[in-house]
Amino acid sequence: MTEILDDPIIPDFGGKPDAPAASKKTKKTPAPAAVAKPAEVAEPGAKRKICFIASKGNLDMAYPALIMANAALGEGIETHIFFTFWGFDLVTERTMDHLKFTMVGNTAMHLPMAKNLPLWSGMGIIPGMTTMSTKMMKGQLDALEIPSVREMLDIIVASGGHLWGCKLSFDMNGLGEDDLYEGVEDIISATDFIELSEGAQIIFV
Repeated sequence: MTEILDDPIIPDFGGKPDAPAASKKTKKTPAPAAVAKPAEVAEPGAKRKICFIASKGNLDMAYPALIMANAALGEGIETHIFFTFWGFDLVTERTMDHLKFTMVGNTAMHLPMAKNLPLWSGMGIIPGMTTMSTKMMKGQLDALEIPSVREMLDIIVASGGHLWGCKLSFDMNGLGEDDLYEGVEDIISATDFIELSEGAQIIFV
């Protein structure tokens, strides 16, 4: 049977560096009743930071990170977007203006005028369906006056947002710096991103 230590070794999971170390117990004491801890309150004047990981290159998956990043900047939050794998298409000049929306694998697909009539996602394999569905989605975005992907990136950069490209994705695609959207600040590794995102809220898209 495993022996239960009076003073178990608790690994450091990245708590506050200035938190005082817990004092060791000299003798076994009864466990106190569970008490709900109050939520931590940010110190007055503390600056928030948020990092989005954009990993997908479909038109419908391009907008979540861009819209949330724009909203975060509007709230005065330090904002970063890390483009990796297919998400790199959002900042590659030859692809960023030609992102597509496909019905394939999208079980939530339905016509705007018939929301209770789902469409079979297999219809997406029919020739011309991706072109049609992409045109339909772009029409809906235009009707709502939502900027294009390039325009959204322009707004984010102009608002002080930071765009970063993934080194692995950059190398896998055989790209050069001239192939990238000019707002990308640098190509960084996963390790660089881990350091960059320290203390930030991270959202994976």
